[in-house]
Amino acid sequence: MFKKVLVANRGEIAVQIIRALHELNITAVAIYSSADKDALFVQLADEAICIGGPQPAQSYLNMSQILSAANLTGCEAIHPGYGFLSENAEFARLCAECHIAFIGPTPEVIDLMGDKAHARAAMQKSGVPVIPGSEGTVASLAEAMTTAHRIGYPILLKAAEGGGGKGIRAVAAAADLPAAFRETQREARLNYGDDRIYIEKLVTNAKHIEMQVIADTHGHIVYLPERDCSMQRHHQKVIEESPCQDITPVERAKLGNIVVQACHQIGYTNTGTFEFLMDSHHHFYFLEMNTRLQVEHTVTEEVTGLQLIKAMVRVAAGESLPFTQADAQVKGYALECRINAEDPANNFRPSPGTLQQLYLPDGTLGVRIDSGVTTGSTIPPFYDAMIAKLIVHLPTREETIVKMQRVLGECIVRGIAINRDFLQALLASPKFADAQYTTDYIEQEFLPEWRSKRDVTA
Repeated sequence: MFKKVLVANRGEIAVQIIRALHELNITAVAIYSSADKDALFVQLADEAICIGGPQPAQSYLNMSQILSAANLTGCEAIHPGYGFLSENAEFARLCAECHIAFIGPTPEVIDLMGDKAHARAAMQKSGVPVIPGSEGTVASLAEAMTTAHRIGYPILLKAAEGGGGKGIRAVAAAADLPAAFRETQREARLNYGDDRIYIEKLVTNAKHIEMQVIADTHGHIVYLPERDCSMQRHHQKVIEESPCQDITPVERAKLGNIVVQACHQIGYTNTGTFEFLMDSHHHFYFLEMNTRLQVEHTVTEEVTGLQLIKAMVRVAAGESLPFTQADAQVKGYALECRINAEDPANNFRPSPGTLQQLYLPDGTLGVRIDSGVTTGSTIPPFYDAMIAKLIVHLPTREETIVKMQRVLGECIVRGIAINRDFLQALLASPKFADAQYTTDYIEQEFLPEWRSKRDVTA
């Protein structure tokens, strides 16, 4: 087992990794930007090194500075968390060259699955069902138009290197394709330095279902119960739950066997998540694979009782998985809401600033709160706006929702705007109550009605 690990991230995930390392009796080293010098994760770490300015490129994306910090402090491994460098194959290669373990999959697999077009081809080869679309990337508008005509509108244009909802555009008709193609290329070039695009058929009235998997270097692979992440806005997840109310144990096992087989085929190690669309006939279509820990791994931990960050560290150290498939069973129901520093009433405008008061109501059965801030903390404008993840785990979905509403209602945040009222209204909506919502529910149904009610009230 490692003696010293560097945490190449910030905020609540850095806090959770540091806590897991301490429970494994491992020394935790934090790196931080000048904007995060007083952050909670910096205080919790055994050692902390400032590696640059507030912009991510100066700090959390600065590979040479991070590796220098790891070497300077004698770290044997780096945990990248999620976001930033967590899916960067070059960084994983540099870690290996510096004889530092990267707590994640190999650079080759990150490369393969990080390129969405190549990942799609690999999944087809592995027998994973994929959405009808282009064969690889499309090099020109003319090729895009030919592909779109073949599979039929509506379609999605997707950046080959995309992720997190960026570089994706829906196109409803041929007349809209030229402008959308150019704009998607531009966005892909700006965000990823790569303007390659591929095309998929837009599957409507679908649920976004994802299944986390973890594999060690000894041939053991375990799939974990699915998460329903269909509550989305602009392809960004808002609420996550597990298990999905529409999926049967037989379907869960079938999907699990598919992802395990895919992991065998591509030589996957450590944790990752397969994302699917499920249509109204319960046909599953592969979307992408995230070769890292997910923000919503918490609901999976709660519903199974398994500790994924610790398992990631053990696997990276060469140990066998500390649990088997028999341990990864559904136990109750878990729900996560993300409290963000944003103003939904003003088109979700970011709300950076100082938390003049923060009260998060933990301390009752079934309530878990993951946060990286306290009263007096600053929410900088440079990074993700998440303040906390509220997770409730109880035997039934109904009682979990009731408790989550109570927890949200007791949250106190002063000094900045947050999305609490929006989340409470979303949980109270009839479509959420009967679990029949799909990926377009928030934007097409809920938000217009919510905004109209607020306008009437005002």
